[in-house]
Amino acid sequence: MRFRLLKKNVFVFVVVKLIVLIFLYTKLGVSNENNAAESGSHESTQALVINKFQYGTIFNMKASVYDSNYRQFIQNADKFPGEPQLVIVVQVHNRPAYLKMLVQSLEKAVNVNHFLVIFSHDYFSEEIADIVKGITFCKVLQIYFPYSTQLYPNEFPGQDPKDCPRDISKDNALKTGCLNAEHPDSYGHYREASITQTKHHWWWKLHFVFERVRALQGYSGFAIFMEEDNYVLPDLYRFFKAMSELKRTACEDCDILAIGNHDGVSRFSELTDKTETGGWMSTKHNLGMGITREVYYKLMGCNNEFCTYDDYNWDWTLQNLSGTCISKPLKVLAAKGTRILHTGDCGLHQKDACRPEMAQQKVEEALKQVQSSLFPQALSVTTQRPVEHKPHMKNGGWGDVRDHVLCKNYAKRL
Repeated sequence: MRFRLLKKNVFVFVVVKLIVLIFLYTKLGVSNENNAAESGSHESTQALVINKFQYGTIFNMKASVYDSNYRQFIQNADKFPGEPQLVIVVQVHNRPAYLKMLVQSLEKAVNVNHFLVIFSHDYFSEEIADIVKGITFCKVLQIYFPYSTQLYPNEFPGQDPKDCPRDISKDNALKTGCLNAEHPDSYGHYREASITQTKHHWWWKLHFVFERVRALQGYSGFAIFMEEDNYVLPDLYRFFKAMSELKRTACEDCDILAIGNHDGVSRFSELTDKTETGGWMSTKHNLGMGITREVYYKLMGCNNEFCTYDDYNWDWTLQNLSGTCISKPLKVLAAKGTRILHTGDCGLHQKDACRPEMAQQKVEEALKQVQSSLFPQALSVTTQRPVEHKPHMKNGGWGDVRDHVLCKNYAKRL
């Protein structure tokens, strides 16, 4: 008797379970159909959801940084479909007036609608976001350095209160027991988070652009690396295309294209169509540096050496790699007539004397001066300098093993 009751209960349970499963399956199907029918309206609101970066608290900003880097919303993608013809990557900190000038110069660049401009931020503010969101003339992607000192104000990679003061001696540091007492730099100084951030950001950005940006999967062209205090000339695109062709025909072994220099425009009319080749040098070729994925892989092969070299400057570190870890020194094809102006009169070491209005006046005067010499018919290589390793005295500021470990991990955890 008990056995028959048990069988009956089991039978009832199975039937009820089947009914519930059928109901859920039917409801799910209806839900999916509704989702499909409403996909158009979802697409229209998706941009608003993706573009909403949350400020106010560190927690909100961290969540927004990771969400934005995952979603990778391309602004103006519907307006400018297709693959980009040129990629520009801008490292942005917190100089909105200079960033605004760069955006104004990009808007005046011929064929700018063919560009994808990637803004890589290590400082997050609504003022900076509004400048970038206002761009309507090309495709735009914003990426966010997830280890910004703004996100870690009281702990590494920011400045931990228990970190050693910059100028304390190692003996005293060991006595006080501050966190990084064992690891001063080559000159006996301890890390400053505001100083180390730029090198961290540059290396992370390099990895992220070539390894993680989905819009660049399959892209085989150049990415030009700039900073927020750069100003491009109107013939940037035409000049870069001509320079790329010149590399193909006259300098196949060139690794890097440098479209800017620090010489200004005093002899621009004479130099507008001239280029030179030589070994890559920090002081000459760090302005508007164009590299391909192939060169990126060369640099990535020196991940350990880049991340442990005791110099807080990414460009001096790169010069050290050229001819040491990279056995054949990096060769550059460089513009003699710069296509990028450097507007910044303040930066990492000078923050109080920023005068963007003077910088604006200078670039306007420079534009008048170069106007008649833009868009040269053809380019030529007029100087060939030796391609050799150029040793220099390292600047320090990068002795902390925590910086080394974090830097090396960018290639693994982005």
